[in-house]
Amino acid sequence: MKQIFAGEENAVHPIFKTNIRAFLIQMKLNHTDFVPAHAFAGDEKDQQAYCAYVIEQAQAQRDLLRTPTGVVGVTQPETGLPLQVVGGATLGLADLRKAGLTMEVARKNCELYKATTGAQQEIQYALASLEREALRNRLTLIEQASKSLDALVEQTSKMVEAQNATRLMLFSLQTTKIKLNADHADTQAKLTAIYVPPLSDLPLKELVAQKENSEARAQRALDNLSRQDNWNVALTVGVHQQVNPVAQGAQPYGMVSVNYNLASRAINKHLDRAVEAHDEWKKLQEGDVVRGMEVLRQQLVDSVAVQEARLQSLQEENQELDKNLQLVATPDTSAAFDFRNPMPPGSASSDTNRLVELVCLASGPAVSLQSGPQALCHRSCG
Repeated sequence: MKQIFAGEENAVHPIFKTNIRAFLIQMKLNHTDFVPAHAFAGDEKDQQAYCAYVIEQAQAQRDLLRTPTGVVGVTQPETGLPLQVVGGATLGLADLRKAGLTMEVARKNCELYKATTGAQQEIQYALASLEREALRNRLTLIEQASKSLDALVEQTSKMVEAQNATRLMLFSLQTTKIKLNADHADTQAKLTAIYVPPLSDLPLKELVAQKENSEARAQRALDNLSRQDNWNVALTVGVHQQVNPVAQGAQPYGMVSVNYNLASRAINKHLDRAVEAHDEWKKLQEGDVVRGMEVLRQQLVDSVAVQEARLQSLQEENQELDKNLQLVATPDTSAAFDFRNPMPPGSASSDTNRLVELVCLASGPAVSLQSGPQALCHRSCG
């Protein structure tokens, strides 16, 4: 900014300096719009550090605004009059008003940063959280299938000893057991590789709503701060001393100046429209949490649709299997008996195969078999 407005930051004119101060305050305190999306994944310490930084900057601006400005100079009121040395101080009521509004802007920006980081973190780790939950459900199903399979292996082993079952049937069950153990170990490895920090218990929709409300309050605070540039009542007091020839004793003086911008009504309308335009921009910004929530919602809807189609396919296959078993419910040939014996309706083998099918279904990252697709979608997007 110094390169663009060279020399203007240190301008002496009180009114001009006030405008530059307000510009500096807005640029410094409203810089969250320029923070990259990956920076919002911080924790509570990050939020506290940012708030401390913003508050300290605001306090510095507050002290600058509410402290009178000293003025020392040499002047000649009119041609032919002796030179005078002037010294005094000036303070504007608009600056006092800005001092309080500056702290308000800082607090609103602190609240906005906290709300933004919370919502951004929830969006960033939403899919990972769902995938971890699905993997835990998968482990539960594998353990259930493994217990049923252990009982069936024990039962089949006794049948083999009694020569009521073939070793091929036992070998098939043992092979399935090995596959389940390998799947269990692979699922555990995937589960440990997923990192999810502690997330908020509130639905994502509420977190985004809090962020939008905080952003609206921050913009209104900046709007109020900008409106103070439209007016100023400055009080200047001091003393002046004639120097050529030197007069005896310094004489006090005082002055009150009132400034009002004639375009203040138009400026205020533009500021109000700027707040509305900012809200619309945030809804369309790719890196903003509102847009991120909509992208996440669409991802979950598409994923749930895929998983529901897969579940329907498995249910249809299961119904077809039940129909085939009903056809051999009362076997009258050796072939029918062999088909009926390994997998009778309601037996442990039938239940195990169905559990294995459900285990395969549980591998989807966005579907939890315990809570259901709709419940998960509600948990993530409110």
